[in-house]
Amino acid sequence: MYLEIAMFAYFVVLFLTLRDVRIFKRTGYLSYRKGAMKGLAASSLILIGAVAVEAKPDLGLLFVLIGLFINRKGIRERVFTSAGTLDRFLGKTDYVKRR
Repeated sequence: MYLEIAMFAYFVVLFLTLRDVRIFKRTGYLSYRKGAMKGLAASSLILIGAVAVEAKPDLGLLFVLIGLFINRKGIRERVFTSAGTLDRFLGKTDYVKRR
């Protein structure tokens, strides 16, 4: 059961990281780049925790929890103007012209 919890957390963080990368590519806002970098660090730590769960579940889940705290995102710019629920979930935004 602990391995399933750790892997679920890993895939959620990985999904949110890929969503941040997509939004950053479309808009160029640096807060989403920073969020994607945090997500990469957090997903690495969570993956280490998922591996450690097999040997010592308490220590592995502690790594997962620390990784989830690292993944916290800060204040973001408003990027969804007319997107529906599915578009927001997938990170589909309008392209922003760069100067």
